Amino acid sequence: MNTDNSSQRPVRSISLPPLAAFALALGLVGSTYIAASTWRDVRKQPDRNNIRITGSAKKRIVSDLIQWSATIESKGGDRTAAYVSLKGGTDEVVAFLKAQGIKPDDIKTQSASITEEFEMVREDKVLPGTTVPLRTETRKSAGFRAMQVVSVSSPDVPQIEKASREITSLLEQGVFVSSNAPNYYYTRLGELKLEMLAEAAKDARNRAENILRSAGNTGIGPLVDSSMGIININPANSTETSTEGNNDTSSYEKDIITIVRAEYKVN
Repeated sequence: MNTDNSSQRPVRSISLPPLAAFALALGLVGSTYIAASTWRDVRKQPDRNNIRITGSAKKRIVSDLIQWSATIESKGGDRTAAYVSLKGGTDEVVAFLKAQGIKPDDIKTQSASITEEFEMVREDKVLPGTTVPLRTETRKSAGFRAMQVVSVSSPDVPQIEKASREITSLLEQGVFVSSNAPNYYYTRLGELKLEMLAEAAKDARNRAENILRSAGNTGIGPLVDSSMGIININPANSTETSTEGNNDTSSYEKDIITIVRAEYKVN
């Protein structure tokens, strides 16, 4: 009787070269890492039942504060003469502003500065024992220049604008005065920003509702997340944007633009 001894045959182990074994182990580790990474990336993906939307609001504002300054200059052969001439010119500028109806408390006079000016004098001299002239340069005092700034800060914007345009009429009286560009501000900007952010948030929700309604009467759910974007204050009708936000002070009329980003659940 034949006996089947196949079950008793020894099992032969397969031995791999060291390099092959290392590659196989590395492959298993790599597969595990890829699987774990894929799971992690899936977990990071945003909820596909949410809708993300951006809302904006824009409003025209009119500046309620103006800051403006005029610079007075004078010259003199010495410091005293330069200062006396400057003081006379500054007094005339202040008197002019008061005559324009500007309140004395709104007028500020800054400290005067006086600097000595020089000029280079060239002279050709023939030294004893030579025939070729030698040119020399000497720095010589050309007198003193005095300067002073008169500034105005007032809520009466039209009145100050008028004064800034007409101040140079004092040139005809021998007053060396120059008018600097005014700066315009809106003092209630803090409370306006809150109002504009509310309008932008309302715009974001309206946009989300319109999109979902167009997609098949899907309802909008509760707010999940929101963030405030950059607030830009531009000259009227300007579309300029900045990643840091604009704050224009060169224009009387301005446009304030606010942006809100929101995320809602979708029912």
